[in-house]
Order: sequence, then C-alpha cells, then structure tokens
Amino acid sequence: MNGSHIAIPTILKVGKGTLKDIGSYIKDSRIENAVVYFGNGLVNMFGDTVLQSFQKENINVLEYKELDSIKIEDIIDLAFSIDSKAQIIVGIGGGKVIDAAKYAAYLRKLPFISVPTSASSDGFSSASASLLVNGRRTSVPAKLAYGIIADTDVIKSAPEKFLYSGIGDLVSKITALYDWVFEDEHGYAVLNDFAMMIAKKAVNSFVRTPFESIKDDLFLRELLDSLAMSGIANEIAGNSSPASGSEHLISHALDKTLEHPQLHGIQVGIATYIMSKVQDHRYIRVNKIFEDTGFWDYVSTLGLKREDYARAIDIAPSIKPHRHTYLHEKKYRELAKKVLYEDEVLKKVFG
Repeated sequence: MNGSHIAIPTILKVGKGTLKDIGSYIKDSRIENAVVYFGNGLVNMFGDTVLQSFQKENINVLEYKELDSIKIEDIIDLAFSIDSKAQIIVGIGGGKVIDAAKYAAYLRKLPFISVPTSASSDGFSSASASLLVNGRRTSVPAKLAYGIIADTDVIKSAPEKFLYSGIGDLVSKITALYDWVFEDEHGYAVLNDFAMMIAKKAVNSFVRTPFESIKDDLFLRELLDSLAMSGIANEIAGNSSPASGSEHLISHALDKTLEHPQLHGIQVGIATYIMSKVQDHRYIRVNKIFEDTGFWDYVSTLGLKREDYARAIDIAPSIKPHRHTYLHEKKYRELAKKVLYEDEVLKKVFG
C-alpha cells in the first residue's frame, strides 16, 4: 500500500505579540543563518523588533532589505544572489514580499518562514506565488511555508480593506468546493476527501465565529487559522481546487483586463456571492457574513462597474481551460450575468 506524504508547516504561531519572539521560534529548528525580506516601508515599522529577536537568539541575519518587485526575472536574480550560508528565508509583509520570498526559497531549495502583516488572502500559507510574468500576474509553483508566524496585533494595525480582502478570499472556499464536486461529478476531477474535509472545516469554523468587530482577537485568529488551513488543503489535494474555483477565475480575468484591479480577496468575494447564487448553494450565509462584517459596505464605495464583471465572467473559462467549473458551461455564464445585473444585493453594491 502506498501512503500519502504531504508537507505541513513545522512552525505555526498565531496570536498577540508573536513577532517579537520570531527568533526563538526559528532557533528551535536549529537555524543559525537567515535572510530576511520586508515589504515596502516595513523595515522602519518592524525591523528593530525582528532584528533584536534574532540577535537575542544568536541568529545571524546575512541580509535584510525591502522588496517591492514581483517581476519573475527580479526574483530569480535575487534568489541566486543569496549567500550560500543561508539556511532559511523569512518574508515579512503583504502579498508581494511573501510571494517573492517564497519563490526565492523554492528556487534555492531553502525553507521559508511566512510572516504576514495583513490577512488579505491565503497566499501566506499556499505553495504558489503570484508573480509578474511578461507583464501579467501569473501563478507559479513556490515553497509551502516551513513556518507561519502571524501577530494579531500587527494584523490589526493594517488598513481594514485588507481584512475585507481576507474575508472575501476565505468565504470563497464555499463556492470553490462546490465547483470541485461539480468537476468530480462530470468526470473532470477526482475529489480528495481529506482535503475537502479540511477546507470545509476551515470555512465553517470562520463563518460561525461570533464577533463584535472584525478586529476582535478571536475573529482575527479564526481568520488567520482558517486561511492557513486552506493552504494545507491545497497541499493535500496537490492542486488549488479546494480553495479556488469559478470565483477565482473571475478575479483572475479582472486582473488581466483592468488597468487597476481591486485587492484579490475583494474581487473574489464579490464573485463568490455571484457564484453562490448560480450554484444555489449557501448564498444566504455568504450574504450574511458580508453584511455583518461590513464587506458589502466597503465594496459599495469602490465605484465598481458591472460591465467589467460581465466581461470577466465570459473570459473566466479561458483562464484555466483544463478545469470544468460551473463557468465552463455557457448556461451558467449566462445565469451569472443575470445575477450580476438583477440581484437586489448587487444593485446596492454596484449602485
């Protein structure tokens, strides 16, 4: 009998004040030499805290600097300029630096520590990176995090739009999983029951979390834990199906067609509601979490255009032609556009 072997993070620390203890978490893995990359403007904010923590544990920081580019050529150059003594790469910041650091780690076959400063998507826990390839955002293979260290005090200090983005990305697992079942039923995919279970538990735990504010510590921990579990579900499945379905195809299409796309999770969240109506599956729950968290209130301020989403719905199947989500069938694309233009909730969102 052949068993399954999957990678999971060795370090998982989510809570208040974890950033100041980052050195001790890494030291426990017998790491002595590290390379640290920060997001734009974050050295001033968190540099002293991180470097002092490393110094306290006698971990040598061979290099630390801010990264702003996600051009694949720049990351390749960066990766192969890393000191040969490096034992680990640490990425601290938002999606850009996390993606850049994890891809550099993948190229150099080094473990990667993911330290998100916002909870805008599940990217901090996934084994893929969104980089610029020939000027277009493209998903490429990367390194699953050896460790995830998320400080809820830091996450709380980020602008609320990043939390709304994370909420949208997490709730999207509802429609993504339904798409995966749809593909399995039509002979285009094979479900992994364990990955399905992990992804379902992640989203269900989150949407049932009581909260008064989206900056409540419990709410933030649930959001971060559930986003991390989403990355593990993908690893178990061997692909992104547990976390990414037709709603993500709409967002990817918007990225390709709009000059200034919105945050990933914002686009995905809106598309999740559309697809939950198309699938006739849990749309009441999706709408409730978006209403209760203020997601819809925020989205309604963005001046979004229905035409952009209608075009993205039509383009969606071409983003991943090898898949067969609901949007890969014309009748469901037509239904999605009908929802887009006629749904009462979306009338408030799009104005």
